[in-house]
Amino acid sequence: MVEGNTPRTYAAALFPGTSATRFRKVLGTRMKTTTKNVLIASGLIALFGTAAHAQATPIDTIGKGLAAMGAGLAAIGAGLGIGLIGKGAVESIARQPEAAGPIGTNMILTAALVEGAALFAVVVGLLAAL
Repeated sequence: MVEGNTPRTYAAALFPGTSATRFRKVLGTRMKTTTKNVLIASGLIALFGTAAHAQATPIDTIGKGLAAMGAGLAAIGAGLGIGLIGKGAVESIARQPEAAGPIGTNMILTAALVEGAALFAVVVGLLAAL
């Protein structure tokens, strides 16, 4: 319920005179930039994190960093894949509610297969990094 001069949105409360659409656009741009910077920094740390060791050669360091990044990418890819599987299942159930049982069963089976492959990729990547 809106009374008097009470702002209708959170954006209007934080930034008076700014539309909610502009607020979402600016916030989205800042979040994309922050996410990009965090990914670049973590990639650099993974690549050159073991450079301080006296025995490690640059090739070993880069190889271990790439293996660690591969393990992380496998986990991210599996998360996205399982999310898309769930999205598809929910949309299918919304279209045909009477087929919810078989759709749910197939969704869980497919998600388990994706997670098994991702777990294998993460283990291989981490073993290569050690």
